[in-house]
Amino acid sequence: MKTDLFLVTPPFTQLNTPYPATAYIKGFLNTKNISSTQADLGIEVILALFSRKGLEDLFFHAQEQVDQPKSSNAKRILALKDEYIKTIDAVIAFLQGKNPTLALQICQEDFLPEASRFTQLDELHWAFGSMGTQDKGKHLATLYLEDISDFIIECIDQNFGFSRYAERLGRSANSFDELYEALNQKYTYMDKILMEILEKKISIIQPKLFLISVPFPGNLYAAFRCAQYVKRTYPEIKISMGGGFPNTELRSVSDKRVFEFFDYISLDDGELPIELIYNSIINDGDFNLYKRTFLLENGVVTYKNDTLRRDYKQVDVGTPDYSDLQLDEYISVIEIVNPMHRMWSDGRWNKLTMAHGCYWGKCTFCDISLDYIKVYEPVAAQLIVDRIEELSKQTGQNGFHFVDEAAPPALMREVALEILRRKISVSWWTNIRFEKSFTRDLCILLKASGCIAVSGGLEVASDRLLKLIDKGVSVEQVAQVTRNLTEAGILVHAYLMYGYPTQTIQETVDSLEMVRQLFEAGVLQSGFWHQFAMTAHSPVGMYPEKFGVVKETETIGTFANNDINYIDKTGIDHDKFSFGLKKSLFNFMHGICFDYKLQDWFDFKIPKVTVPSDFIEKALKEESKFDTKPTAKVVWLGGKPATKCFAKHKKGNSMEMMILTFHNKKETFDIQANKNEGEWLVSMLQKVAVSNTKVYTFQEIKADFEATMEYFELFWYSKPINNLRDFGLLVL
Repeated sequence: MKTDLFLVTPPFTQLNTPYPATAYIKGFLNTKNISSTQADLGIEVILALFSRKGLEDLFFHAQEQVDQPKSSNAKRILALKDEYIKTIDAVIAFLQGKNPTLALQICQEDFLPEASRFTQLDELHWAFGSMGTQDKGKHLATLYLEDISDFIIECIDQNFGFSRYAERLGRSANSFDELYEALNQKYTYMDKILMEILEKKISIIQPKLFLISVPFPGNLYAAFRCAQYVKRTYPEIKISMGGGFPNTELRSVSDKRVFEFFDYISLDDGELPIELIYNSIINDGDFNLYKRTFLLENGVVTYKNDTLRRDYKQVDVGTPDYSDLQLDEYISVIEIVNPMHRMWSDGRWNKLTMAHGCYWGKCTFCDISLDYIKVYEPVAAQLIVDRIEELSKQTGQNGFHFVDEAAPPALMREVALEILRRKISVSWWTNIRFEKSFTRDLCILLKASGCIAVSGGLEVASDRLLKLIDKGVSVEQVAQVTRNLTEAGILVHAYLMYGYPTQTIQETVDSLEMVRQLFEAGVLQSGFWHQFAMTAHSPVGMYPEKFGVVKETETIGTFANNDINYIDKTGIDHDKFSFGLKKSLFNFMHGICFDYKLQDWFDFKIPKVTVPSDFIEKALKEESKFDTKPTAKVVWLGGKPATKCFAKHKKGNSMEMMILTFHNKKETFDIQANKNEGEWLVSMLQKVAVSNTKVYTFQEIKADFEATMEYFELFWYSKPINNLRDFGLLVL
């Protein structure tokens, strides 16, 4: 099974679905007829470890460490080792969706051995009433795996984590020293498992180029270990690194020791850099051109960007290719019962992109100076849906996660229309900006096409700080958009931020109150607080003086450079808010504790809220439907109505009337109109049906009506049309 390129994601990213970078690159290589194989080494290590043989070896190794003191929890797990060994294969198969009947046994709560993670069940038993047997089984099985993980961290390898490994070595690693020292130690227990898997693959594939994608700091150590092994064992194979971590952290790497492990490090979009690296290896000449690539030249780290070729357009990069990845082996877990949170860890999602970069590109905390944000290039809606259909056939999965920085509303609308035209059934979710384009009608259209959830940045729920961030939204606007999404049946997750430069304690407290009101109003289902971090490629990092902060040092490290330590001139210790913000949010997400005073969440004195208690309630008051723009698109999601004519007698006069009977998925309803208007409406609904490629504007519909009748506005804003607006007549 020899191939030219071997693409890997090192441990660990997600348990439930592959990280998409290698699938994107493999899809591109297919367009160039370059043979490649890919692997997610993370899931393969997890499956080797969490197996009958894996646990037998693990517990044997732990018992050999006789001089290592163990906690009472670790002793309990060790005492129950036979129960863990007996149950592990069945539990993993259940979490892979292969053994669904095991849920009944798990839920009886006398099947799985229980250690410290199960103590939290007392708090969560109330939530199980709304969870089905499968979900409850997944949650209990997840706690079981987390117990084993705790044991591994304490007794085997302190760097272990399900979605990251040795993350501290990759975080703010300005110097390569600590990582280099770790790489010169003997293999850890996890390293041995990883190298055994890697050796089996490399010996069969025998690639010319070994390409390692490093999306996060938690993949970095394992990436270097893989590169180190291949360098030592197969010195003829060239090795390259790409991915999110080098794109943000290694843009100024200068430590030549890094190139003891890697021959190349490429930045930003990988397609052209990888093609040129591959060509240089195949041609093996003295003169080669590169795109955004670091390499060692005459003993010096050199940045090469000398080709005149431009990056490939999105239309030319091909459809992601998930072949070679063990798609039926991934593990779905439920760590928390919140329906939005579970989407990151439960279920298999095909990853796609609607648009490269960000159409807004202004947020001051974001890396807007880098190409992955700065270079905005949307993909045509028809091509996106072509890729949806192709991936559905290839993977057998119809769930899609669009991994955009912020999906453009206009493109989301066109994608939704195209999905509906083709009559295909998909579920999809993405990241958005909470901007006013997300009207009630657009949200209904997105839901009809299969959109089940969105995540978006509310950041700091303060209008002053939102302006400073240049977010382009207000709290009031966010409230209205989240209402539109929620009422359409789309789950909403909000990213929340605290500790932004110049943020006062009062603004933090008021921001929490805004969040409390949003959850109490039922327009947010999920959220996550994170503390502001200053990065080198954001406006705050590049121009700190404009934001009231001072860099601790101007020194540029020789290895990773992204996170910047800084001094906030306000002198506020934002760390102390972390626990209270997160604890209150956890309760709000479960629909409880809205009546608590905000002071109850903190063990230090906070100022009183200055936000009116009905701020969000007022913001959510119904918007008028009497503001249709002439260029707005009109779309009908329903079917053709049945009609019945009758005569209506009033004060001696007779008028011909029509009843139109509509059927949607849930109910049957009637509307009445006079015969002429009814006949026009039946004809027009056929024209504006979502199945048609031609889309009519409000102006065109008005002109069509007024060709034979008068007073269009009176008809359009009448009760019958308002009823249709509630049942799928959309103005977009």
